[in-house]
Amino acid sequence: MEDDVLPPEDLWLLLPDQVLLHIYQFLTGPELLRVRQVCQRWHRVGCDEFLWRDLLHTDYKVDKSIGLPPGRTSWMEEYYRLTACVPMLETEVLREHAHQVLHVSFSHNGKMFVTCSKDGWILLWDSGYPAKVKHQHDMKQFSWKYTQYSQFNSTDTLLLVSGVHFGTPHSTSGEIAVFSLQGKFELQCRMANKPYDIFGTWYNDRYLLSGDLYWLAHLVSTSILWLNKASQESRSEHVAIMEQLFRFYNRNASSVRAIMVADCLAPETVEKQKESKQPTKHEEERSGNPPSHHAQTSPMTNMPSAEPGTSKENMDSSKVRCDSTCDFPSPIQYKKEYRLAEAENCQDDAKSEEALSESGEVSVEEGGSILEDSSEDEDEDFQEESLLESRDKFLIFTTGSKTFTPHQIGFKRIKPVQFRHRLDPGPSLQERLAEQRRRAEIERQQLEPGAPPRPPEPNWLDYDSVAERFDRIDHLIDLHGHIIGMGLSPDHRFLYVNSRPWPQDYDITNPLEPPHIAQEIDIHVIDLVTLKEVGTMLRAHKAYTPNNECFFIFLDVCYEYVASGAEDKFGHLWDRHYGTCLVKYPHDDVVNSVAFNPKDPEMLVTVSDDYSIKVWRSRRRVMEFKERDGLTGDENLHGDIPQAVELRKGAKHYQRKRTTSRNLNLFSSLM
Repeated sequence: MEDDVLPPEDLWLLLPDQVLLHIYQFLTGPELLRVRQVCQRWHRVGCDEFLWRDLLHTDYKVDKSIGLPPGRTSWMEEYYRLTACVPMLETEVLREHAHQVLHVSFSHNGKMFVTCSKDGWILLWDSGYPAKVKHQHDMKQFSWKYTQYSQFNSTDTLLLVSGVHFGTPHSTSGEIAVFSLQGKFELQCRMANKPYDIFGTWYNDRYLLSGDLYWLAHLVSTSILWLNKASQESRSEHVAIMEQLFRFYNRNASSVRAIMVADCLAPETVEKQKESKQPTKHEEERSGNPPSHHAQTSPMTNMPSAEPGTSKENMDSSKVRCDSTCDFPSPIQYKKEYRLAEAENCQDDAKSEEALSESGEVSVEEGGSILEDSSEDEDEDFQEESLLESRDKFLIFTTGSKTFTPHQIGFKRIKPVQFRHRLDPGPSLQERLAEQRRRAEIERQQLEPGAPPRPPEPNWLDYDSVAERFDRIDHLIDLHGHIIGMGLSPDHRFLYVNSRPWPQDYDITNPLEPPHIAQEIDIHVIDLVTLKEVGTMLRAHKAYTPNNECFFIFLDVCYEYVASGAEDKFGHLWDRHYGTCLVKYPHDDVVNSVAFNPKDPEMLVTVSDDYSIKVWRSRRRVMEFKERDGLTGDENLHGDIPQAVELRKGAKHYQRKRTTSRNLNLFSSLM
């Protein structure tokens, strides 16, 4: 035992860093040199990248085969990001709505966000701390039951709001309204939108898409997508304000829903190859319904950890996402194609930034000035603007072919659009009356005996015989389940989809009676260049609403994180690169929508059926607000807001007596 006792001159090694730093200034001579040696040792340990790599893999349950994100060079900085820069502290609870809050969306400059609710109001918020209402508008004056969706245009000068009309319980009528964010929030235009869950979307800064639905036969309909001007004031009835974009054929009582527009990154040759290639029976089986809940114990063969030399224990450990305190969803499991695309995107971003810096161009953050300048001579701009876009775009939407519930994702390439600026005046009133009399005479003659038979009506049930009347969908991806949400990555490269899967080996005998759906929500990741699925998270978060009443659970994607609502009274956040779930955001009811601040991913907003809007910020942002407002200790950031609660799963890890990490005082002010 005496051999284990350290000599007096080495007792400094047992002192904590805090004590050493406190007495450091009082030492001289040999003692000071000894203390310096100890501090240098801890400094060297604190800069050990292998240590931080192991801590990140252990504390955040990240598979050890996953390396740093492209463009990142330090594991210590990554650990700091996951610890201090993830929005996990509740800073504001806003209760201005009087009913369920259905949707939230941010402006592109990050300075505003809008919430929609079943109380029939839209609220425009200032996203600064603390968040405050900038404007509110009662949409019931439009005969809307409630507002359900909103979206800012690219310059944050116009706001698209879609809502549901009053009517029978089974009515699908909706409407879209556009408001100006400059001046007094004036209405710019209104347009019908049917069904209402098309939502509508911006095509570019001045034009938007809406939908219409017409029934052709039993369970057969057509969906028409219209391109509309955002400002529909015109001096003549011959000035065009809308143009038909596409007309699709719908089977089995289905329809086009949840449209969005993305920049088209895929070369046209790839799409043509996909059209010409017919899937084999083996490919159809392989791309069918995902495994059942009981089959989740077997590892995926295409996950990135399935590399030579990787043990089965390591592969299985990445799926364990629950502990004794909190049940967390499984991580997103990416294929190798996603990792390659991720690295490719990082290289493209670096090249574009370098080219931008060399050219000396300055990006416009305050987009409002663009529209303000152009609005002075609006007639000239619209007269010269015949092609709305010089590059192709992707129309993305949900639809179905087996049942009325949306279970497929459709893709349609949008070529540069020629928008008519003036309508054909058409025949005069006298000419129209003469044509009406002529048709009446023809109909009378057809009723006489011996008259030639009328031309047969189109057989709408036979698609092949009427296919030339409709636009063809370029590509369909069947997810074999009810699609309840979609989110686009900021670079328009990846599409994240929420779906509730059907049972394995399902059989649909009646399109009006779809299969039962799972209570668990899957997340699918689709590469919009190859139009292939490159990532999956099976049985992630929860939803309980039955099939015939299923509604949208909106998700949002930023460069570093993915977030989604759920019916289990939690919002969820995953790290995009590592795939691991980082935070669960509690509410008292269904979380319908989440949204990141596009200029500050350390701020997230969640909205719920509990009538509340919650703002979540990172530890780093909270510390900045405390320093700015002169708060100390555990004081609340806002007087009427409960004290912020730590939500990171596995917070117990930070309480462990781990000498190395406890003495590394880098994050002590944020823990």
